[in-house]
Amino acid sequence: MTGSLLDAGQVATNVDDGVGTISFGHPKGNSLPAALLAQLATEVSTMGERPDVRVMVLRSEGNGPFCAGASFHELQAVKSAEEGTGFFMGFARLILAMVRCRKFIVARIHGKAVGGGVGVTAAADYAIAASGASVKLSELAVGIGPFVVGPVIERRIGTSAMSHLAIDATGWRDTTWAQEKGLYALVTDSVEELDQVVDRLVKQLAASNPDAMARMKEVFWAGTEHWEDLLPARAAMSGKLVMSEFAQKAIAKR
Repeated sequence: MTGSLLDAGQVATNVDDGVGTISFGHPKGNSLPAALLAQLATEVSTMGERPDVRVMVLRSEGNGPFCAGASFHELQAVKSAEEGTGFFMGFARLILAMVRCRKFIVARIHGKAVGGGVGVTAAADYAIAASGASVKLSELAVGIGPFVVGPVIERRIGTSAMSHLAIDATGWRDTTWAQEKGLYALVTDSVEELDQVVDRLVKQLAASNPDAMARMKEVFWAGTEHWEDLLPARAAMSGKLVMSEFAQKAIAKR
């Protein structure tokens, strides 16, 4: 296993019998600062090209949240709309790397997901969660909006569910809601069962035809070709909004 320390966060990779695992961790609830986002996007793209990898697992560390979303520490440090756009482009690049990867990505969701964490979950091809892995889009509560992650979440759960999640920015949706809407494919009763189910699925996929899986993934994500333009435009929207007086005050309270 290899790992690299990034702004008190870490990305680690491992390949075993056709299964490539990418794990990330950060002491602030597995939040995603810019360096961590960049490393994740790079590892997804790199592992996706490895011939010895047939399926990938994306997971986070610890027993707390799966992902707390954007790093508020970095958002507080943003001094211009250009810097803000650059930060949100980190999420755009990670989502695009996941969607364009020719390997199936299975997300292991062991705890709550917020904001960008919901986007990362939606960008996976198959997400399995443990009971208690609630979701929330908190962006509006801090004066911005889920613009960059919006397209992939909307594609996964539909416009209606996406808008409900985005508008009620302080409300959690439980695993039953997330599974019913299609964000989670399966929900297990415990983390132990989660690991068993993930392990069983990825072993099955690792023994499947890689060309067939690659073609299936192309079909699943057909119609997203314009995202290379859409997501940067959405990042610019967020970058501008994060500099507003409203957003600056709201972020400072976090």
